[in-house]
Amino acid sequence: MSFAAVQRILGLLLTVFSFTLLPPYLLALFTHDGAAVAFATAFALTLGVGVISWLPVRDMRRELRLRDGFVIVVMFWFVLSAIGALPFVLAEHPHLSITDAMFESVSGLTTTGATVITNLEELPISILYYRQQLQWLGGMGIIVLAVAVLPMLGIGGMQLYRAETPGPMKDNKLTPRITETAKALWYIYLGLTVACGFAYWLAGMSVFDAVGHAFSTVAIGGFSTHDASMGYFNSPLIDMIAVLFMFLAGINFSLHFVAFRNRAISGYWHDSEFRFYLLLIALVSLITILGLYFTETYDDWQDAVVNGLFQAVSIGTTAGFTTAEFYNWPGFIAILLLFSSFVGGCAGSTGGGIKVIRLLLLVKQGLREITRLVHPSAQIPVRVGSKTVDSRIIEAVWGFFALYVASFTVMYLALATTGLDLMTAFSAVAASINNLGPGLGGVGAHYAEMHDLGKWILCFAMLLGRLEIFTLLVLLTPGFWRR
Repeated sequence: MSFAAVQRILGLLLTVFSFTLLPPYLLALFTHDGAAVAFATAFALTLGVGVISWLPVRDMRRELRLRDGFVIVVMFWFVLSAIGALPFVLAEHPHLSITDAMFESVSGLTTTGATVITNLEELPISILYYRQQLQWLGGMGIIVLAVAVLPMLGIGGMQLYRAETPGPMKDNKLTPRITETAKALWYIYLGLTVACGFAYWLAGMSVFDAVGHAFSTVAIGGFSTHDASMGYFNSPLIDMIAVLFMFLAGINFSLHFVAFRNRAISGYWHDSEFRFYLLLIALVSLITILGLYFTETYDDWQDAVVNGLFQAVSIGTTAGFTTAEFYNWPGFIAILLLFSSFVGGCAGSTGGGIKVIRLLLLVKQGLREITRLVHPSAQIPVRVGSKTVDSRIIEAVWGFFALYVASFTVMYLALATTGLDLMTAFSAVAASINNLGPGLGGVGAHYAEMHDLGKWILCFAMLLGRLEIFTLLVLLTPGFWRR
């Protein structure tokens, strides 16, 4: 491993990221909200660290290996989380502790949407914008953006792309060149964001709210500019726009690319993962709506349909927006919604969770093993659509699932030792590792009352979920560091 090459790329990435602090800085100057100094200081520090890291190794030209890609991605997400926390620490309002600032930064960048900040309407407008922007940048992945805009990464860009993108099948490229693939993803991401923001504005949001909520909707983040989240607007039309774009953002972005390139939407239905994703969302939505109506949580069918559909899509895609206090709904509905977040969105989407394709492969593998009990000598391949899935991918999916369960259990027990009740601890870990945000019990509304140790555990859970377990845990194995 070449630490000089890693240092060079990290320096470049930090330098690029520093310029994302300029929009909230300019907004703070324009609105005189008192946060300009915080953003200016954070910009100067980030740019300085980036340049100082890059200068000594600027002439290093070495092809990145996959191992280098893992180190760069993990280190950058940890460093970026610390840099992202600076404005929250430096600003006079809110003047967060280091722990709370890190929690808010990690939650934003990983598109989790869990927050320790209350009374959002009283925050400086630039801070509100900054929180939404963090989620938007983290949605598609800052590394994928860097690969798109930094051709100087050269052929090593593929190693970063493979380490960053979600899903079990990471070698599929939309275009022959990885830089063009990253650009294609970002054009789709930007297009969905613009369309979502425009739709919100037409539906009655202010320009600021429309932009901010478009950022977090397409990123499947969940941060809002209001304490009541989407419920603040009290608009079924806005709720349905959010449902549409959350659903779209939960689809594999390669399907959007193919549909746009071919000017046809038939490719969606031909994709097995999409059909399974649609089935799961529809099933959870139907059960939730019927449950809300027949338990008389809502007396009116329209209210049951709007709120049930919104929360089923929001929680199921791991967006985490709310129109109501779903954690106070009948227990089986709240638990059903929380469990749906374990599946999350499709691979190659901005959603969190295990991913739909992994669940589909686990189901197919389970059915194959049942069939083998009856026909022990039969050769039964696992197929997704018309394609046979390589046994190596099946093994990787089972390995991912095993590590996911083990990691979840360890963090759940660790969080329980901080004094939380078991339901709160369970849902907090689930909401964090699935990049969902709102949980049940004591973390239904926010995480402000949680013990500092618990917040650090959840920060690790959020990063673990965002980096898909393997990318982070592989660095903790002795074999990774052997020559």
